[in-house]
Amino acid sequence: MKPVRNKTRILFVCQAGLIAAMYTALTLFVGAFGLANGAVQLRISEALCVLPFFTPAAIPGLTVGCLLSNLATGVWQDILFGTLATFLGAVGARCLRRVPWLVPLPTVLANTVIIPFVLSYAYGMEEGIPFLMLTVGIGEVLSAYVLGMVLLSVLKKSAGVLFRE
Repeated sequence: MKPVRNKTRILFVCQAGLIAAMYTALTLFVGAFGLANGAVQLRISEALCVLPFFTPAAIPGLTVGCLLSNLATGVWQDILFGTLATFLGAVGARCLRRVPWLVPLPTVLANTVIIPFVLSYAYGMEEGIPFLMLTVGIGEVLSAYVLGMVLLSVLKKSAGVLFRE
């Protein structure tokens, strides 16, 4: 019985690490084009926020991936609160896995509410919180909802191979 438990733990850590690496790589790639941070954000890595649908390992994976991305590109407020937004979105996504079309919603909501305050106070953006909520929200809908739901539907076909628990 013990080898099975160790194998499960190893699989969990490997899945989390792979998800963290993918999130970080995608964020840094998009960041090279100026789309990962700012009033207009289109972090394609946010599409990965549907992965808690398949595995709980996605929660630490997404959180660590966001933390690493923000360490490379952000200030302490972004590192702390941006990572918190991703964590809350991932936990919410896992909780909503029984209703697949709602899985991206916690990510969209957490980022739409939290990130505009970070942009305003940490980065000194003067556009105003409501405007930043609109721009960040649109980016989140495009990346987390549109791209995320495409990813979710594609992965559902091969989930047994990719995400064994």
